[in-house]
Amino acid sequence: MKREADKLVSIAVLTAKAGMRERLRHELLTLVEPTRQEPGNLDYVLFELRDEPGTFYMREAFVSQAALDAHCATDYFQAFANQADELLAEPLRLIFMEEVVQ
Repeated sequence: MKREADKLVSIAVLTAKAGMRERLRHELLTLVEPTRQEPGNLDYVLFELRDEPGTFYMREAFVSQAALDAHCATDYFQAFANQADELLAEPLRLIFMEEVVQ
């Protein structure tokens, strides 16, 4: 990925409540394709920890804060957010990162 000054790269950490692993996985997967179609999206990939089933990481990159804000305002993301209390054992954690370059 090309480095741009305004680009936001993050990892979202999402941990399923007991009994909600498969439903959380399904709901997260429904976000992937429409998010990848957003004009401001650069990367959106879902992972599940091998050693901690039910703990998911979503690697995300957007061209700017405005693009991330637009993503969070979409109907499909809002539909997911409205279910978060039911699905998640703890609040979603968003870890922002900066690329290390020489």
